[in-house]
Parts: sequence; structure tokens; C-alpha cells
Amino acid sequence: MNLVILTGAGISAESGLATFRDLGGIWAQVRLEDVATPEAFAADPARVQGFYDARRAQLRRVAPNPAHHALAQLEREWTRGDVLLVTQNVDDLHERAGSRRLLHMHGELKRARCLSCGADSRWEDDIRPADACPACGAAGRLRPHVVWFGEMPLHMAEIEAALAACDVFVSIGTSGQVWPAAGFVRTIPPAARSIEVNPMTTEVSPAFREHRRGPASLEVPRLVAELLA
Repeated sequence: MNLVILTGAGISAESGLATFRDLGGIWAQVRLEDVATPEAFAADPARVQGFYDARRAQLRRVAPNPAHHALAQLEREWTRGDVLLVTQNVDDLHERAGSRRLLHMHGELKRARCLSCGADSRWEDDIRPADACPACGAAGRLRPHVVWFGEMPLHMAEIEAALAACDVFVSIGTSGQVWPAAGFVRTIPPAARSIEVNPMTTEVSPAFREHRRGPASLEVPRLVAELLA
């Protein structure tokens, strides 16, 4: 029995990270056109780098919550098939909780990508204008390893293959507004079990067969206990 789990901003919000789309979220404070497009980076790289430097610094002040730890437990203890965790989040809370079978479809804050060679490298600190790429040595060519609006999500071939072969699909804390992730539930096999974990009804809720209404930090540990029972 193969499991595919999709997580969104809601699971990290319970650790204290600001969401992007909720009322009062990041996009209510900053225009996405100014910080989250290739055009914005070309026009004002310092502003864009500063925005993501602040997001990266915020990660040092938060910790994984019970939902992150429960998903790591599920990966460790599931013996009846494969488990793949797909996240729309660019934070590292899943890794810090212990998840290893994990794909970041929108990139990672703690990685930097080189515009010269295309390599992405682990990056913990601010990205400064003179910083050199660890892979090729080019200076001043690093950008956040984050998928911006207008760019293709990462790992799509692997994600699509896992969805086509899954027996259980779980969506946790997603808005149902960001594509292609919003359409994942409609690509799983007809007989697959589909479960939405979210405090609120979303635009894609009707496509799910089961719904767990409540915070991820409460509902995900309960669901994991059921799956492992």
C-alpha cells in the first residue's frame, strides 16, 4: 500500500511561520510581483535577496510541531509499501523532524542556486552579492533556490509517478489554490483513498472522500496512529 502525502503552508503555520495566502499572510504585506518572480530578481536583486534572507532567518526561531514528527514516524514505521512526502513548503521543518523520503516541489530556503552553472548548494546564511557558487566558483550569480511565479515546480516526473501508483493520498494544510498541487487529488487512481486534513473547507475539498477538520498538530498524529494500527 503506497502512500503519498502533500503538505502546504498550514502545517508550518502551526510552528509559527507566516503563511502566504491567509488573511494577514505574507502576500498581504508584500506584492508578489516585487519579490517572487524572475523579473523582480532581475530588476532589484538586493530587495529579493533581502526578502528571502529574512525568511531564512525566521527558520532559526521555529521548530517542527507534532504533525511534522508524526509524518516522520509514519515514514520510519510504514512497512506495507512506499511513503513519499511532497511539500509545497520551502522551510526545513520536515527534515528537522526526521523525514527523509521528501521532495520540495517549490524549492528550499536553505539552498542557493547558481545562475551560471545551475547547481544548487546548501546555504544557511544570507546570500551576499560577492558570494561565490560552491560548485563552479562564479561570484555574484546566486539566487534563492525557490520556485517563483512563472517557473516550473521541481520533481514533477517523480511526483506524478508516485501519484499514479498510490493507494492513499493525504493532503495536509494546503489552500487548494496553487497549481499543479491543487490538482493532485484528481490524478490518483479511482480506487485510492483520499484524505484532506485542514481546519477549513478548501476549493478542492469536494474531490476528497474523507475530511479531517482541525489543526494539523492534532489531526495528523491521530491519522498516523490509524494508518499504523
